[in-house]
Amino acid sequence: MLSLSRGAGAARNPLAPRAPGCSQLPRTAALAEGTNASSRLCFAVVLVLLTLTPGVDSSWWYIGALGARVICDNIPGLVNKQRQLCQRYPDIMQSVGEGAKEWIRECQHQFRHHRWNCSTLDRDHTVFGRVMLRSSREAAFVYAISSAGVVYAITRACSQGELKACSCDPLKRGRSKDERGEFDWGGCSDNIHYGIKFAKAFVDAKEKKVKDAQALMNLHNNRCGRTAVKRFLKLECKCHGVSGSCTLRTCWLAMSDFRKTGDYLRKKYNGAIQVTMNQDGTGFTVANKNFRKPTKTDLVYFENSPDYCVMDKSAGSLGTAGRVCNKLSRGTDGCEVMCCGRGYDTTRVTRITKCECKFHWCCAVRCKECEDIVDVHTCKAPKRAEWLDET
Repeated sequence: MLSLSRGAGAARNPLAPRAPGCSQLPRTAALAEGTNASSRLCFAVVLVLLTLTPGVDSSWWYIGALGARVICDNIPGLVNKQRQLCQRYPDIMQSVGEGAKEWIRECQHQFRHHRWNCSTLDRDHTVFGRVMLRSSREAAFVYAISSAGVVYAITRACSQGELKACSCDPLKRGRSKDERGEFDWGGCSDNIHYGIKFAKAFVDAKEKKVKDAQALMNLHNNRCGRTAVKRFLKLECKCHGVSGSCTLRTCWLAMSDFRKTGDYLRKKYNGAIQVTMNQDGTGFTVANKNFRKPTKTDLVYFENSPDYCVMDKSAGSLGTAGRVCNKLSRGTDGCEVMCCGRGYDTTRVTRITKCECKFHWCCAVRCKECEDIVDVHTCKAPKRAEWLDET
């Protein structure tokens, strides 16, 4: 049977709490011989804390923060296969880095009106912090959108001639047909097959090295992300003939805007299925027998999410204090939901916007600047006693 959570050794536990009373032990006592009962007790408590406190692994996601300074030996969290691919294909790593920025922006767009808003931590090698320790819906979405982002970035770079290892799809040659009739393959079809192949090799490498339930969940959601990009390939054509009669067509396959992939995976997040491991540890069974079994296109998760209402360092929750909310909305962006019933503060601010824009020949648009006074509502912080209980 596979274990659900990943244990962490001392080397991966910089955040492990200090054992009560250990800091008060004099240095000479700590170095005393093993017969010293206080030293032995302190050591035992620290060992237990290091064993039970989960560590936050570094991730290849941090490549996006490095920009043009991608140096394979300096990227934390890469396993051997990922580092080998990085060293062999440095140009592809540049694309992966740019793609990381794009999928993180998309994640933040999709959750901009939710308590958890895909927040990242500056100069943190884990990018998202301890929130990814829990095998939750949010973790499922992040793994899927990150895998999709790698596919999208590499495929786009192939088509734009930025990579040595790939170019346009070599299989899209000759003639083919669709519901409108026959056409000739031409132009540059996006090489989605190479993007998926490389993304699978690079992104899945870490999960394949660890044989546990969380790795199996991540591999499943990684695959959902990869196939989501392929789902939105579209056939684009150019007509040839007298007066554009379209008697002849030249067509190519192109990826849709990444927003479509983000929207699709966001819907999959809403319908994500909670699962448990089956008895032989090779797959999933639904946690609730009244729900349908997950398919290859469904996101899966093991653990329920925290409510993200208050700051909780152990869960990686930043809380919603200070978040802007919509007073009139009854949805997730509404003040009642966003602020978790704590209420909100209202501040009157002046905003300067462009207005009364007119087109002037030729070729400029000139606008006036208008001042609007608007009310901005932000969530109140929790009461101090409540906050302390959560931290």
